[in-house]
Amino acid sequence: MTSSGDLSAELRQRITAGELAVGSKLPTNAQLMAKHGVSKATVTKAIATLADEGLVYSSKRAGTIVRSTSPIALPLSRYGQVLAPGGAKGPWETATAALGLDGHMKFVSVERVRADSSLAVLLDLREGDELVYRVRQAVIMPSDVVQLQHSWYPASIAEAAGLDRDGKVVGGVYGALTSAGHQPTRASETVSARMPTEDEAAQLRVGGRVWVIAIERLTRDAQGRALEVMRAVAPADRLQLTYDDLPLLEG
Repeated sequence: MTSSGDLSAELRQRITAGELAVGSKLPTNAQLMAKHGVSKATVTKAIATLADEGLVYSSKRAGTIVRSTSPIALPLSRYGQVLAPGGAKGPWETATAALGLDGHMKFVSVERVRADSSLAVLLDLREGDELVYRVRQAVIMPSDVVQLQHSWYPASIAEAAGLDRDGKVVGGVYGALTSAGHQPTRASETVSARMPTEDEAAQLRVGGRVWVIAIERLTRDAQGRALEVMRAVAPADRLQLTYDDLPLLEG
């Protein structure tokens, strides 16, 4: 009798061999039940195993889809390449283009909010001060969401750089800040790993047991003024952060 482990092993092999390509649908539950003579519970358990491994994700509308696990390397140098205003690509688009991928930063929303205690400390503001909060998705076209980005800016800086308006920032936020006279000079990043929230798992199309990388970046200008706090989340099996050519000694 076919077990859930046998069924998941067969489907895994078909995915690995490319027979079931990225973006394609797995056979329906009914088709798998009929072909293998198993119960719905066995099929559900087998597919859950593949989802936990990050090989597939399930959608109520589309069924079970084979997920890309191709890693995307993001070098630290991507920031330095987009500081000059007037460019067409931001850091994500620059890094993915270097890999031959069609990366796109998708605007989701912008709104004015009040600084909570943690953001106030990071941005050297008072709790309750006005911020501009932008949400974006880093996508490999046409619809592979690889990273969720949440960014906060002091309201006056966002207004000067045009970051308080709807729509994509062509050339990236760093270029827009530079153009407004707020040259990003230093960035500090903290990277950790955790389980995704339900909402993050849905947006990133991962099973609930696929870990995510959580990145917090604080950007300052030459005078030490805080310009931006960015918090990003990405599947741990997709994103590779490369901190290239870091100086080991100052001076």
